[in-house]
Amino acid sequence: MALSIFDQYESDVRGYIRAFPTLFAAARGSHLIAADGAEYLDFFAGAGTLNYGHNNPAFKSAIIEYLERDGIVHGLDMATEAKAAFIEAFQDTLLKPRGLEYKLQFTGPTGTNAIEAALKIARVKTGRQNVVAFTHGYHGLSLGALAATANQDYRRYAGGPMGGVTFAPFEGYHGPGVDTVAILERMLTDPSSGVDAPAAIILETIQGEGGVNPASAEWLRRVRALAAKHGALFIVDDIQAGCGRSGDFFSFEFAGLDPDIVALSKSLSGYGLPMSLVALKPEHDIWTPGGHTGTFRGNNLAFIGARLAIETYWSDDAFSADVKRKGALLRERLDAIAAEHPSLLSARGRGMFQGLANDADPGFAKRVSQHAFAHGMVIETAGARDEVVKFLPALTTPDEDLVAGLDIVAAAVEAEIGNAPA
Repeated sequence: MALSIFDQYESDVRGYIRAFPTLFAAARGSHLIAADGAEYLDFFAGAGTLNYGHNNPAFKSAIIEYLERDGIVHGLDMATEAKAAFIEAFQDTLLKPRGLEYKLQFTGPTGTNAIEAALKIARVKTGRQNVVAFTHGYHGLSLGALAATANQDYRRYAGGPMGGVTFAPFEGYHGPGVDTVAILERMLTDPSSGVDAPAAIILETIQGEGGVNPASAEWLRRVRALAAKHGALFIVDDIQAGCGRSGDFFSFEFAGLDPDIVALSKSLSGYGLPMSLVALKPEHDIWTPGGHTGTFRGNNLAFIGARLAIETYWSDDAFSADVKRKGALLRERLDAIAAEHPSLLSARGRGMFQGLANDADPGFAKRVSQHAFAHGMVIETAGARDEVVKFLPALTTPDEDLVAGLDIVAAAVEAEIGNAPA
């Protein structure tokens, strides 16, 4: 089957097929296999949806067994055994040991729907309309979430007005010497700043699409305190940085935070199945029945993989420690690559969420990605100008595959570092 069928019949909106123009047929662990048998090392992991690898055998067998016994696949928000088992695992294995108390709202299956629900909760709860979001932030592409997404490449397709959001500078946006929390506090306390009192402050603790920008624990704690001071709900978008990507299950754990609302999706299901949820403090559960609905809220098949992922990998600290170890391996090697070109390259990130940036060359990351793909590796880019090579390998990736992928990237960097267009 040729790729021409996609050119002929699929919308031009498709994106990743252009970066990775191959017909894929199968996937196992950290490897993608093309229809012609070519094998690719995967450092993309479904944009962070496959933290536990492709077709994780433990999850696959349980999902097959569930289907073979005619387990409920579609259940709206009715009570099912699969949902009950997931809720119990989430509460007992993730929340209670961390001293967190949240009710769970199962939204439509996309991360952007979880963000829409979170923003609704904040606005209804506080009676306010304005939301504070941050430069380089990404929260999804439905209209409410898009209003809080900073990138103009996405915003230009809104097709209508977007409002109700004030953008503030993220940590480091104005350089290391500028206190961006103080800037935001000044805006919120000055009655003539033009900034309305916010219903919420929403952020990613590690900005993904915006360029793999990690916030420090101190900065996050200060933003959280500022939200509380001004009566705004503090929302953490943990859709990409959560589910273990940072080294802890929740990306905000290292800062000791207790967000009012947490949005989760991507790797939540464990197997790549669509699933999203909003974890909200009980006092913020303002909904009446059906207040935020959707035909595919609560994917029962996804609950099977999600529960197993929690019980298999998060019942103790061993997996978290291994993710942090692998993250340190990644970072050490990326720092070494950057040290070869200190005036051009820098590494940044946390856990197994890392980036290699060339802020002076907007097309650098895209060229590195293309070079890596030609040599058997799938890796994506990030940043406002595609200046960051974005590392999202599965958390279960063996060390030898991590080293092999880093070798490919190192070679790609050396080949492309001087190839900026004149």
